[in-house]
Amino acid sequence: MNTSKLLSKTKMSELVGWSESNGRRWVKEFKDYIPTVMIKNKIMYTKESLRIMKFLKKMNEAGLTIPEIKTIIIKEGIPKNEQDEQQIIDKHKIDRIHKEYDEKIKDTLPSSGDMMIPYLEIIKDGEAYSASEITQKLVNHFNLSDEQRSMKYENNTDIIFLSRVRSVRYSLKKENYIEEVNKLTYQITNDGLDLLNETSIGIREEIEELEKVVDPLTIVKEKLNDMTNELADNLLKQLRNVHWIKFEDIVVELLTVMGYGDGQVTQRTNDEGLDGVIKEDKLGLDNIYVQAKRYAANNSVGRDVVQSFSGALDGKGARKGVFITTSYFTEGAKKYADRLETKKIILIDGIELSKLMISHNVGVDINHTFVVKAIDFDYFKDE
Repeated sequence: MNTSKLLSKTKMSELVGWSESNGRRWVKEFKDYIPTVMIKNKIMYTKESLRIMKFLKKMNEAGLTIPEIKTIIIKEGIPKNEQDEQQIIDKHKIDRIHKEYDEKIKDTLPSSGDMMIPYLEIIKDGEAYSASEITQKLVNHFNLSDEQRSMKYENNTDIIFLSRVRSVRYSLKKENYIEEVNKLTYQITNDGLDLLNETSIGIREEIEELEKVVDPLTIVKEKLNDMTNELADNLLKQLRNVHWIKFEDIVVELLTVMGYGDGQVTQRTNDEGLDGVIKEDKLGLDNIYVQAKRYAANNSVGRDVVQSFSGALDGKGARKGVFITTSYFTEGAKKYADRLETKKIILIDGIELSKLMISHNVGVDINHTFVVKAIDFDYFKDE
């Protein structure tokens, strides 16, 4: 092996674009997936190690946290090339630009009824197609933009377009117009071909019937979303009533559980406007400072309060801050945080705080667990 091409942890972090401390943290978190070479009792890294580290950085820049990335890699493994990397990123990214619900964009999306016949047309050659292949062909058929295909519902994280595609697939399958020939792989049936040959009136009437077919899982998910929203509301009420000292502890615990580092609450007095600190590395070379405000629902956080927090970060020479409140931020506060150039301040309002706590099991217990089973197609294959 050509040892001259091996990289130290410091050099690899530099090439990725991370500080040494941040690179060290990511190597530690994903050590099982990053190849190493031992040279004279010193751990070195390869070109493949660098590629994987760059992939992890791309995932993080797409809005995914360390725990989320770990879950994805456990399920799907490390991609083998740049094309596979991009497919995984596109599949899982949390696009901050499209995070907000937009009624105008929703209105431009094809309905389930609009997609019924195009879905069958795409697979009318009788070949078997994967669900992802069909979805991509539908995107191309309707010439959808990234905004359109990424838009989520107002009250949950489901992508509207994908939800409608799943609804179409369920209806067509239930009425025997398509069949699942392998896991998430579909083929048109004779009934499906016959439908394509129907008169326009016959097709329209059948589409109206198909639109009435509802996937039971959709109903379950809607109910679960309702329950989650109700839980978030109740959790937020609890947060507004806890002692301010307990609230600071909760906020620091949440950020720690989310994988941002080792957190601790600052001293309760003379804290210089900072309530907690998250150490991204053991020595505290790269810190995230936290401000936590337990406010009533109608007590907004304005630009002046966020600006004061920014000044406190300057006093620490810090570049990263998280401001969390149980109320909400004014537009002026949001614009101020967005326009900062030398530092990054993330604003988390009460609604987002409660949902993050639910997602990361902070302050909540699992009440019931439901298991939905599906056919194991591999079981029925010949040896």
